[in-house]
Amino acid sequence: MAKFIAHEVALEFVRALGPVLPRIARQDRDLARQLRRAVASVVLNLAEGAHSDPGNRRSRFATAAGSAKEAQSALMIAQAWGFITHPELLALADRLVALTYRLSRP
Repeated sequence: MAKFIAHEVALEFVRALGPVLPRIARQDRDLARQLRRAVASVVLNLAEGAHSDPGNRRSRFATAAGSAKEAQSALMIAQAWGFITHPELLALADRLVALTYRLSRP
């Protein structure tokens, strides 16, 4: 099976968030829940889009892009409020947003 780079980066992002989410949850449980849901949505919509017919593919990728941007924004909020300081996570989020955005465009 061919590698799907966006999906690989999304899973890397999930793994990197693992130890950080509990720290965010201690400060703001709702923000952590929303971040967890957004990141799961990215991975799941990328997987679904990769195996969808062309009519649904772009829609799934657009949803993944929106969720990637949501996750990036949640991290930015957590950082702005001083809950975390993880520039490598924000860089990974930037990469994921760029990849998913490109997939969602013609």
